[in-house]
Amino acid sequence: MNPISPVFLFRCRLRRVERLLSVRRFPLGMDYDDMLDRALSDTPDIEGSSDRFEVPDPQVRQEGNVSVYENFQSTVDTLGREDEHVMKFLQNELGTSGHIDESGRARLTGEFGERRIREAVEAYTDEFVICSECGLPDTHFERDQGALLLRCEACGARSPTSG
Repeated sequence: MNPISPVFLFRCRLRRVERLLSVRRFPLGMDYDDMLDRALSDTPDIEGSSDRFEVPDPQVRQEGNVSVYENFQSTVDTLGREDEHVMKFLQNELGTSGHIDESGRARLTGEFGERRIREAVEAYTDEFVICSECGLPDTHFERDQGALLLRCEACGARSPTSG
């Protein structure tokens, strides 16, 4: 019995690969460059950068056993989300109760410093504002079969959220 030479096997595989590469199957008589041009023209442009998105630092003061988040409304406006949704997240993240007063300030039961509230707002931003695919803040919520999804206007990605 003659062993098959490794060189022979290599040449056979090489010929098979060459045949596969020479038989390109592109739809509608399009070549690779035409398909690439079409794909690039159908892809939305991602404009802007995450540098333009800055959440204001929280301004917090204590009133007895209540932490008053003074610039809560401006933070919510920057995030582009409903104030009740942000407030609910902050309450869960901080493990406390609270409400939004008539001036648009968040009043949280307990003593919380600016650093702790900043961390909670950053967690909210990562989960509910910044696109997980392109990293831009150009997102909005949409519901699909009861699930809350984050839809990116910049890249078109849809990603699930926890709430």
